[in-house]
Amino acid sequence: MIKIDSFPLGPLSTNAYLLSDPDTKKGIIIDPGMNPQPLIKKIADLHIEAILLTHAHFDHIGGVDQIRKLKGCPVYIHDLEADWLTNPKKNGSARWPELGAAIETEPAEYALDEGQALEFLGIRLQVFHTPGHSPGSVSFLYDNHLFSGDVLFKLSVGRTDLPGGDSNALLDSIQEKLFVLDDDVIVYPGHGAKTTIGFERDNNPYV
Repeated sequence: MIKIDSFPLGPLSTNAYLLSDPDTKKGIIIDPGMNPQPLIKKIADLHIEAILLTHAHFDHIGGVDQIRKLKGCPVYIHDLEADWLTNPKKNGSARWPELGAAIETEPAEYALDEGQALEFLGIRLQVFHTPGHSPGSVSFLYDNHLFSGDVLFKLSVGRTDLPGGDSNALLDSIQEKLFVLDDDVIVYPGHGAKTTIGFERDNNPYV
C-alpha cells in the first residue's frame, strides 16, 4: 500500500508530496519546496528513488539540491523548464528576494513529456503536459491520485500573469487533460487543500 504524505513548506505553503512504501522503505518526492526540514526528517530512513517536479517555480524547487545530495536521487522536469532550475530569474527566486535567497540548482537528470509513464515503488505514474501556469507544467496521475502542481486548485486555478503564463493554455490543459478524468480522482494541488475532479468540474468558478 502506497502512503501519501503532504508537507506545506516555505513562505508560500507549497505542498510537497511524499509517496512511500512502508514495506520496502522506498519513496518518491513531488515538488520539494523551500525550507524542507520537515520533509527531510520524514525521509531519514527511506530510499528516495526520484524527485519529480510539476514545474520549476522557486517555491516548488527550493529543496531539490539538498535532498538530491542527501539521498543521491535523480530529478525529473519537463524540458521547457530545464534551464529554470539553474536560472534564478527564470524560476522567480530573483524576483521576490524578500521570500528567500536566489535559488540555483544543478540541472535535472531526466526529462518529462506528455504521455510518459514512470515506474517507481511498483506503481506507474502517467505524465500529462499541462501548460498555462508555466510552459513546462506537468501533472502526475497514479491510480485515482492526481498531483496537479499549480494548474488546478480547490475552487481555483493557477495564476497566468508570470513569465511564460498563458490563460488560454491553462484552461485547455484543465478541460482537455484533467476534466476528462473520473469524478472520484483526488486532486493534490501545489497549494491548499485536496479536492476531486468531479467537485471541480461542477463547482470551480474559473473553468
